[in-house]
Amino acid sequence: MSVHPSQDERRYDVVVIGGGAAGLSGALTLGRARRSVLVIDAGEPRNAPAGGVHNYLGHEGTPPGELLATGREEMRRYGGEIVAGRVVTAERDGDGFRVVLDDGGEVRAARLLVTTGLVDELPEVPGLAGLWGSDVLHCPYCHGWEVRDQAVGVLATGPAAVHQALMWRQWTKSVTLLLHTAPEPSDEEYEQLAARGISVVDGTVSALESENGRLAGARLERGTLVPVQALVVAPRFTARAGFLGSLGLEASEQEMNGMVMGTRIPAGPTGQTAVPGVWAAGNVTELAEQVIGSAAAGLRAAAAINADLIAEETRAAVEARRADFSDASDVSDGADVSRFSDVSGFSPEAERRVSERVLGIRRHGL
Repeated sequence: MSVHPSQDERRYDVVVIGGGAAGLSGALTLGRARRSVLVIDAGEPRNAPAGGVHNYLGHEGTPPGELLATGREEMRRYGGEIVAGRVVTAERDGDGFRVVLDDGGEVRAARLLVTTGLVDELPEVPGLAGLWGSDVLHCPYCHGWEVRDQAVGVLATGPAAVHQALMWRQWTKSVTLLLHTAPEPSDEEYEQLAARGISVVDGTVSALESENGRLAGARLERGTLVPVQALVVAPRFTARAGFLGSLGLEASEQEMNGMVMGTRIPAGPTGQTAVPGVWAAGNVTELAEQVIGSAAAGLRAAAAINADLIAEETRAAVEARRADFSDASDVSDGADVSRFSDVSGFSPEAERRVSERVLGIRRHGL
């Protein structure tokens, strides 16, 4: 379903770009705040290969697709709408925004909430991508329990590899650090690895080998097969945010443990970006966020957006009231009091005089 001007000229309060946990949570919150909301979703959830969502209280082990389906249903219950499509550009449109989709459709909004997530750029090792999300993993809190006590290999591609190996040692005693393309550990790191019983294997990994659809081991260039049941990698996390360039909002690099993790859209605690009227939530701005955190971030951003809209609407109401105000001294009993508010005539004293003239003894509920 696409949104074209000929189909829907309505300007939404908020357009949410991205229909994952952050986006649907934000849309649900805004719908319950009686805002008009449209979610635009490209249908490419990052966690689609995973068997279940973990560490989400009340939803432990729920398949990702099932969680999203439930979220869509809940969001629609409060008037939210969702369309399938990919946003190619977002532009200023007066005091709001114009969002253009890849099929030429467009929609307008007073505010934007960007929840497009990120793309995992995997190491280029033959056989690796096909096992991503099942036997090739990156987050111990997401998948550590599922591979507990198994033989786990860590594919070292940067300086954070030793940290990864020490982390995964919490879930299994059988951890092997495959040095691959990473720098050799320092003497201190070698001591830490030895103390934790973590094996270190030199050499570049040329391919992963599978048996009956499951990982069997990592083949080194020299021919040796290192048997592992799961392989830990460190993807580069790239924010899906190219369409924001037209608003002057660019992604920046984020580091952890001296290594560039990837790119993100910078945003404050409530998700507000450097561009007024644009908020971001979830993995597009917090690369290490898990599903439950992304959902919470969507709620926080939605509350901030609603507060911003309330402030704008209040300013507009005050300006309209002042524009219609007439001199309080001209007010008589039975006069139309809807006109009282003039920039020059408005004051607490004028309001008191209006109340006394019009309400008399009936003021204050008497």
